[in-house]
Amino acid sequence: MTQPPLPACAPAAPATDASDEGRYLALLARDARFDGHFFTGVTSTGIYCRPVCAVRTPRRDNCRFFTLAAQAERAGFRPCLRCRPELAPQALRWSLQDASTVLVQQAVRLLDAPESWAPAPQRVAQAGHPGAVARLAQRLGVSDRHLRRIFEAALGVSPLQYLQTRRLLTAKQLLTDTTMPVTDIALASGFASLRRFNAAFAGHYRLNPTQLRRSGAAAAAPSQCSDASVIAPTQRSDASATPTQRSGASATAGHTGELRLAWRPPLDVAALLAFFARRQLHGVEWVLPDGAGPILRRTVRLAPGCTGQPREIIGWISARFDGSRHLLLLQASDSLYPVLPLVIRRVRALLDLDADPAAINAVLHPHFPQGDGLRLPGAFDGFELAVRAVLGQQVTLAAARTLGQRLVERLGQTIATPWPELHCLFPTPATLAATDGAVLGQMGIVRQRQAAIVALARAVDGGQLALHDGADPEKTTAALCALPGIGDWTAQYIAMRVLRWPDAFPSGDVALHKALGLQGQKNPARAATAAAQAWRPWRSYALLRAWAGAAAQA
Repeated sequence: MTQPPLPACAPAAPATDASDEGRYLALLARDARFDGHFFTGVTSTGIYCRPVCAVRTPRRDNCRFFTLAAQAERAGFRPCLRCRPELAPQALRWSLQDASTVLVQQAVRLLDAPESWAPAPQRVAQAGHPGAVARLAQRLGVSDRHLRRIFEAALGVSPLQYLQTRRLLTAKQLLTDTTMPVTDIALASGFASLRRFNAAFAGHYRLNPTQLRRSGAAAAAPSQCSDASVIAPTQRSDASATPTQRSGASATAGHTGELRLAWRPPLDVAALLAFFARRQLHGVEWVLPDGAGPILRRTVRLAPGCTGQPREIIGWISARFDGSRHLLLLQASDSLYPVLPLVIRRVRALLDLDADPAAINAVLHPHFPQGDGLRLPGAFDGFELAVRAVLGQQVTLAAARTLGQRLVERLGQTIATPWPELHCLFPTPATLAATDGAVLGQMGIVRQRQAAIVALARAVDGGQLALHDGADPEKTTAALCALPGIGDWTAQYIAMRVLRWPDAFPSGDVALHKALGLQGQKNPARAATAAAQAWRPWRSYALLRAWAGAAAQA
């Protein structure tokens, strides 16, 4: 099949050309590799679909192709209730040179972040409030007029139109996959009131939310990506809980049902879960590689600063892979209801569900032919991953895991979950910022790393350092290296897994030198950097493939 080219930016009005012919071929094949790269508007029905939609393929002259869902909605199309465009993986593209493209990419990443959706407390205007673009432009360091001009020229929609589509599609997913009350869904999706949510929803989709919830349930036939049954995890009674579990916080007994998150194949699920299993901390994470479907479970904590809630939110998540349908089936505790969009975003980052294997493999396959399905493991909590990266400095993986386990057992917070294997939360920045070095020393953590952990915790707790996937990689790595006990390897590793920077590259990595046969050179880091120029802008993925290749040969 001819592979449709994937342009770096979309025209305002999609044209009928050779690229559209390629997209139609992908639509005929229902090729999941192109899921999220384009959407098809069907003029005879007024509906737009994903390339993998299982309904009868429309005639070519009834199809219009769009790079973004927001473009399709601007043109008057409504989302399909069967294939559900809100499930599609995002199409992340990276540029190292074009300043305008970089600006648009940064703006899109910020608009995709649920943390930025809700109006600030002093503002009660709805989504689309005129100050939204001004605040985004201020954060990017440009004028709002310049941002609108560049954004519309590149994507064919305004920043506000893009943001409104993201919010409404998120609400559509919550309406279909959960039993959350509509009011809660409106607030979680970034709307200031139920009235404004209902007006926006009806204006875009010509249905009110309750009608769509009923229509979506009827449309989800068993052959159309539906789950006939959702099995709730067995709940432990308080009588059967251990004393430490009864004394800890509760994430509530219920769960949200199963949220569906799509990915593009190939995805090596076994390798991804093996990466987490080798590093899992008992009580915090639990990997089940076998059974009805490979599962990753863990406890989670979301600080008030990233949720807009008055207090921290704690809970658990359970993610099950369905390889036959290219879906991740996500359950979350009821306590995470108010922040489900943020949870979904972090899970997608944790498991790298938005990766584009076609673009990555086009660069890396000639160098690493055995790694086409490898994904870059991310982090649900950036601070937790950063502390664990510090603990892993110049020690074996087993030693780093032992130190992390001691830290959790000594300073972590207990939490009740449906599974005895999960009962603890990783220590907070405030806790570690106030911890005496002698306490860390009793766990076997040497003084240099004691200082690094405390300095890192104080920087995050004080708001001087942000560790999330929207942070600027160069500024963040520079800030990390300025902390005592943190060098380039640790900063680049954090950029790779926390900031989701695909071109992060710890050139001094010993395992990389061994994989490339550079150990005997005078300056192996410089030689590795030179060799890695051919891997850009995917050096993070190249590093992961080099590690995997070295492990396979060991």
